[in-house]
Formats: sequence, C-alpha cells, structure tokens
Amino acid sequence: MHELVVISGKGGTGKTSVVASFATLAEDAILADCDVDAADLHIVLEPTIVHREDFSGGSRAKLLSAQCTACGKCVEVCRFGAIINGASGNGNVGKEYRVDWMACEGCGVCAHFCPQKAIELAPVVNGELFVSSTRCGPMVHARLGVAMENSGKLVSLVRTRARQLAEQRQSRLIIVDGPPGIGCPVIASVTGAAFVLVVTEPTLSGEHDFERVLQPTKHFGIPTAVCVNKWDLNPSITEQIERKAMIGGAMAAGRVRYDRQVTAAQIHAQSAVEYDCEAANDIRDLWRGLNNMGDRCGIRL
Repeated sequence: MHELVVISGKGGTGKTSVVASFATLAEDAILADCDVDAADLHIVLEPTIVHREDFSGGSRAKLLSAQCTACGKCVEVCRFGAIINGASGNGNVGKEYRVDWMACEGCGVCAHFCPQKAIELAPVVNGELFVSSTRCGPMVHARLGVAMENSGKLVSLVRTRARQLAEQRQSRLIIVDGPPGIGCPVIASVTGAAFVLVVTEPTLSGEHDFERVLQPTKHFGIPTAVCVNKWDLNPSITEQIERKAMIGGAMAAGRVRYDRQVTAAQIHAQSAVEYDCEAANDIRDLWRGLNNMGDRCGIRL
C-alpha cells in the first residue's frame, strides 16, 4: 500500500480539484481528506456517510463550583486569561468564577495550584470523523470544531483509519488531500508518505510558499513532484518554479492550464475529468506523469 499526498504551500491553488480528478482516474483507491480545518473534497464527491464518531484531542478546565472558595489563585496563575469572574455568586461566597472554554488551552496549571482542588481537566470533543462511500470509492474525512485545536492529531487519525480501510479492502493506493501551508497538519499529512505532489500557482506568493513547503518533504526524504496550476497566466513564474523545484530535488510532474470550466464542473459536483473540460487533458497527463515517476522510484500509484 502507498500513500500519495497532495499538498500546497498556500490555499486556493486548486489542490482539491486535482485530488478529485485523481480519485476519478485511480483504480480502487482509498480517499482521505486531511484538510480538517476546511475540508471540501466532499463538495465534489458527494459522499454518503456510513460511520461517524466524535474526536477528542485534548482537555479543558472544569470548575467545580461547590468546592470553590473564590480565592482567585486560578485567575492569578492562568496565563491565557481563561478564568473570569462570573459575578453571580454561588450562595457561599461573593464571587463565582467560570472557565472561558474558547480561551482555555487545557494546560492544567489552574488545577495543579487550586488549594481546594475545585478544578479538574475534562475531555472535550474537538470534532467529528467520518467514513463515507463515494462514486470514486471509500473516503475518510473529518471536521474540526469551531475554535478547536489539535488538528494534527485529527489528521493522524484520518490517515490511520484510511490505512485500516485500505488493508481491509486490499487497496494498493491511498490518495490524501492534504492541508495547505507548512504547519503541524501538513507534517502529520506527509510523515511516512510514499510520494508527495505539491500543487502551486504562478504567482509570487505561490512561488514563495512552494519553496517553504519543499523543506519538510526534503527533510523526511519523500519523493516530491510539483504541478503548476493555471500555468498559462504567468509562464515566466511557472518556469522559475519548475527550475527551483529541480534545484530543491523535486520533479516537475506537469502543468494544468487555466480553464473556467473547472468551476462549472464543481458547480455540477463533478471533477474536471468527469466534466471533460480542456484542463482535464492536462490532469490526465499529470496523472500519467506521476505514475511514471512513481515507477522510477519503485512506487506503484
């Protein structure tokens, strides 16, 4: 089993559009949407959820008001300002403190220093994980809750479930729609992957962020390819990106032209290759190019 992870240095480069087309072109692949902060692969693939479960990736402070004497020690030691005076009174003291769950980081300092042991750490639900069926095969995806953290843990869980599903179905390929940027979710997406495709755009910000995202893939020694989406909007920057890719040890896998029909395909909940627009031919060439590169690296996509 191999994992092809598609990432981008910034958002809006067309990464998910490429993944949706790959899902159509691949044979017997398991899909995983690891962009848990803003998942959108489901918009194109229209999955039917067959399993869902809560995800708990951390804890939050919980104040036990019956034991609280309003000494204020918790307010003093909380560096995040997450414990505030509710000013309602609890019948025993003149003040009642409460925890602002959006500000609480779950560090546990307040519980450690509370002289009355009136604070405890309780698990919190950070999001949901889904296993769904699509017209292109099974998909594992997730949704992180509003103002919730630990997206890296949720990404790791999505990949773990996708691997388990691939083993059960004896699938040889997992296609991962990774998150943009270079932060913790990206590290969690590419670690242990067999192959990485970076989708970028021919802009100065796209070029800059592409150089940054190459650093973690190079660090982990993962074979990496680059695709410039909408390359014809700025051919000179496209050439710069491909030149820098080769200098950085990555391979230029292909280019995809700017095509407004890709948006029309998305409106109809179809991938570009299903809608058969002009850009679809470029994506087919890109898929063939990745397979050829994978063969040279000993990886069968």
